[in-house]
Amino acid sequence: MRKIIRTMSFLSTTGACLVVLTTALALAADKTPVPRFASLKPNEVNARVGPGPNYPVEWIYLKAGLPIEVIAEFDTWRKIRDKDGAEGWVHQSMLSAKRHAIIQEGEAIMYADESTTSQPLVRLQEGVVVDLQKCREDACQVRIFDFKGWIPRSSLWGLYPQEKIG
Repeated sequence: MRKIIRTMSFLSTTGACLVVLTTALALAADKTPVPRFASLKPNEVNARVGPGPNYPVEWIYLKAGLPIEVIAEFDTWRKIRDKDGAEGWVHQSMLSAKRHAIIQEGEAIMYADESTTSQPLVRLQEGVVVDLQKCREDACQVRIFDFKGWIPRSSLWGLYPQEKIG
């Protein structure tokens, strides 16, 4: 009987260690450099004035895929900044590493190729969110609905000036 209890105790301890190790690995995997761009996962995200559920909600974002910049971290909370410079704290589970960008200042034309001399495909208004596929020096390949093409990098918010994607 004593041997069984030790075995059970060993298994319980091993299980607890695995849970702690798994949690630590999950948190370590999220420790990519700050600042970095990410996007909102659900359609509704509360941005709070501080890093915790007891802090008041300052903003409510209503757009899944909206690009944001992660500018600070505290435990499982991330301080984010949006295109307009508004800041707030959100839980890490509300963020996705999937990259999106937003059309800034005016409108942008999506082209068939990287060159602005290629065939224009669609005109996108300011504030439209697109999926980032890949980015080169001067242009990014994006997708929106059934359209896939290239937009000048300068028309997008949600990536750093020299950042390569894809």
